[in-house]
Amino acid sequence: MPSFQECMSEYRLQLGKGAIQKAYKGLMEYMQALKTHLKDRYPEYYVSGGLYFGYMDMTYFAFSPEALKQRNLKIAIVFNHEEFRFEAWLSGYNKPVQTQYWQLFKDSGWDRHRVVPTVKGYDSIVEHVLVEAPDFRDLNSLTGRIEQGILKFIHDIEIFLSEH
Repeated sequence: MPSFQECMSEYRLQLGKGAIQKAYKGLMEYMQALKTHLKDRYPEYYVSGGLYFGYMDMTYFAFSPEALKQRNLKIAIVFNHEEFRFEAWLSGYNKPVQTQYWQLFKDSGWDRHRVVPTVKGYDSIVEHVLVEAPDFRDLNSLTGRIEQGILKFIHDIEIFLSEH
């Protein structure tokens, strides 16, 4: 494993090329535009005020229907930098809520979407890949795919919760 100094030298080298800054800025602008699009299109949903930029590990914002919010649950639309894909996560507003619902999903044997193996070290309860290997050449199409996927994910979660 490279040392911190070696990583910083590589970081400086890559920054000198300019592509990382342009890509990161474009991704953050896209995430903000996606958030605004969903907020305008679905005013009945809670959309978080801020965009969590992360440490180049994940960038996300919350997009949740009232029924989930009342249970202290939220949906996060996540760009997973390492996997380079968009994901949807069901999360709790705090660890006790997350643990309670994780146990419910785990004990049910639900396999419609991935239930995380443990709450320790995870910020989610259930995860779903919205777009694998996104194509950033057509942002309108990408937004449509994310929107369709997130609405289906939310629907699946709401159905599960209504039955349990």
